[in-house]
Formats: sequence, C-alpha cells, structure tokens
Amino acid sequence: MTVTVSAPSQQPVETPTPKRRLRRRLGERILYFYTWLIITWLCLPIGVMILFGFNDTQSRFNQTWQGFTLKWYGRLFDIPDLTQALWRSLAIATMTMLIAGVLGTLIGVALGRYRFRGHGATNFVMFAAISSPELVMGASLLALFVSAGAGLGIPTILIAHVMFSISFVAVVVRARVLTLDRNIEEAARDLGAGPWATFRLVTLPMIFPAVVAGGLLAFALSVDDFVITNFTSGTTTTFPLWIWGVTRVGIPPQVNIMGTLIFFGGVLIAIGNSLAARRRARW
Repeated sequence: MTVTVSAPSQQPVETPTPKRRLRRRLGERILYFYTWLIITWLCLPIGVMILFGFNDTQSRFNQTWQGFTLKWYGRLFDIPDLTQALWRSLAIATMTMLIAGVLGTLIGVALGRYRFRGHGATNFVMFAAISSPELVMGASLLALFVSAGAGLGIPTILIAHVMFSISFVAVVVRARVLTLDRNIEEAARDLGAGPWATFRLVTLPMIFPAVVAGGLLAFALSVDDFVITNFTSGTTTTFPLWIWGVTRVGIPPQVNIMGTLIFFGGVLIAIGNSLAARRRARW
C-alpha cells in the first residue's frame, strides 16, 4: 500500500499595498508626534521652573520675566528658613530611604520567595497602601499619633514617610525576586554557603538594582510629599510646606533654583544607575 504525503501548501505572502504602507507610516508618525507632545507637556513646568531661576526679579513675586541673571545662584542660601526647610526635607528623605529600603527589601524578598500564612493579606495591605488616598492616610496617621500622645514633629514625619514608602520598595523588590533563577542560589548552597552567605553574596547582588530603585523612589516620594507631611508635621516645616506657606506673598527665585538642583540630582542618579546596570549586564 502506497502512502502519498503531500507537502503543505504555502500561503502566499500578502504584500502590503501602497495605501496600507501609507496608512502605516501615517500612524507611526502620529504616534511619534503624540509621544513627544506628551513628553513636552510633562517637561514644560520643569522648564519654567529652571527658567525662572535665572529671572532678574526685584521682588519675591517671581512670576514675570524681567531679564537674565545668575545672581540668585550666588544667593541661594540667603533665606535661612528656606535653607533649614530644605536640609530638613533632605535629611528626612535620606532616613526614609534607608529605613524603608531595608524593611521594604526584606518584605519584598519574603513575598516573592516564600508562601506563608497571611501572604495574600500582606500583598493586599501593600497595594492598599499604594492606592490609598494621601488624605485618608494622613488623617489616619494623625489620629494614631494624637491617640498615642505622640508629639508631632520630625519623628512623626519620618514614621509616616516610612509607612507609605515601604510598599513601593517592597513591590519593586518583589517583582525582581520573582524573576530570579533559584538554581544559582542552590548552586551556592551546594558549594557550602549558608543561608546568610547565599543571600549576601548571591541574592543581594542580583536584586541590588531593584533595591536601589526602590530606595530612590522612597527618597523622591519623601521629598515631594505634602499632604501626609502637613497632617503629621505639627510646627515642623519641610521644603514643600515652606513653599506652600509663602505662596500668598510670592515665591522667591531660590525656590526655583533648589528645585532645579534637586531635579538634576535625580537625573544624574538615574543616568548613573542606568550606566551601572548596562555595565553589569555586559559582565
């Protein structure tokens, strides 16, 4: 009995017509233009802030362009209250980054690696803290501190910032832990490394970019926060609170310069982290 096997028929490749090619190119150009339009819209307030740091204004109402000058960079710290508020915000943000970075990393590793009782509830609490309105969180923290008899100030601001920053760090680290190859850690244990040595020499270097990203996110959220800080600060003034307080009398050019320096500092850190990640990927 002879069995005849017929070759599968090849479907002819459809060549796009000139009309379709034109439509595709038009769609790509519209998408390209729309993307740059959104980027420009998002960068416009930052550009205005940078520009008005060079405004040669003679009053604190830095709202009308009056000429170009560099004198405000030399008089950056002429307003003592503003300088103290800035350093206070940076100090709180640094402590928030360190504390939330450590605690969030441990939570992220636990959520991404282990299954335990309350795992789903912990995940729910993490995402609920991220999605919860700042007004609700600020009011609840204020009620907690008042009922506990805690005086409002830097400690309460730090506790509040750590509480809402931990979730962001944990989510970032958890996403990285879920993509790790466990065979590498098992190989380290087969070679005699204990649990702590495996975490320190193998796991931590692999998740370190996520740890840095989560820490920088916590730092940025802390410096930027206004609503929760306003509830938990008492008489303590941070950089956002100081700016809000002087809006009625005018914002001095030093505010624009400090905002510019903070912005470019974040850009440099992001570029450095990206270059370091590329170098590690090449290795």
